[in-house]
Amino acid sequence: MVTQVIGIDLGGTAIKLGRFTSEGTCLKSLTVDTPQPATPEAVIEAIVDAVAKIDPEGQAVAIGVGTPGPADATGRIAKIAINLPQWRNVFLADILEAKIGKPTIIDNDANCAGLGEAWLGGGRFYENFILLTLGTGVGGAIFLDGKLFTGSFGAAGELGLIGLIPDGPQCKSGNQGSLEQHTSIIAIRRRTGKEPAELGALAEKGDAQALTFWQEYGKHLGIGVTSLIYVLTPEAVVIGGGVSASFEFFLPSMKAEIERRVMPTSRVNLQIIRAELGNAAGMLGAAKLAFEKIVKG
Repeated sequence: MVTQVIGIDLGGTAIKLGRFTSEGTCLKSLTVDTPQPATPEAVIEAIVDAVAKIDPEGQAVAIGVGTPGPADATGRIAKIAINLPQWRNVFLADILEAKIGKPTIIDNDANCAGLGEAWLGGGRFYENFILLTLGTGVGGAIFLDGKLFTGSFGAAGELGLIGLIPDGPQCKSGNQGSLEQHTSIIAIRRRTGKEPAELGALAEKGDAQALTFWQEYGKHLGIGVTSLIYVLTPEAVVIGGGVSASFEFFLPSMKAEIERRVMPTSRVNLQIIRAELGNAAGMLGAAKLAFEKIVKG
């Protein structure tokens, strides 16, 4: 029998689940609304119900979960989820194991998206790359020598929370003027009163105001990425998340800013590419996490 696992991408508005083979083939997928308010108890109940629907015969041998915030280094505890209420040190893996009866491991959702892109997406050609997920917030993942880097305590790679403009908008992380506060969907809404998809459609039609917005957006993103390039000198920067739908409109100014600010010795053959897996990256990467950490041991 083909070994199967379940990958779960837990978001603030939706929970995406998939049952995958070890080759990354999705046998069945399901998306359910995240309960509101998204308390740990309500979310866990929704996950348990969804797993029963996606794996009615219990064929999956393990579960991987991506959560919107850092996990502990052992992949057991959801330390915090900035956009979910009451999520502080939730023993998510233990609780799901007790309720579902399958070994479970968790990690940050952007790390899972990175694992997905490294496995079957835009990062598969690179040993050293960073992923930025431009969504409701801004997440990140770091790959060094082909391996996901999470640091001593499991919380490394919160790339969206780096400082960008010192006196910018307050961030829920406690930082002020973070990259997230200038490049997330929430930041775009605050600044323009429009959705990213709307601004992308306007830019497609040649709307001057929308094109100017994306040019300025790319500049901010380029400035933020500059700091990351100097520290990590990656082979590639992979851009994912919902905002990446307008990649073509902000890429030129982003690249120009990086080329202006980063010494050539720190950006040799640097590639800036769009992520390939779309909304499936998180659950695919969570499945990869389960295969790597549980099935292979």
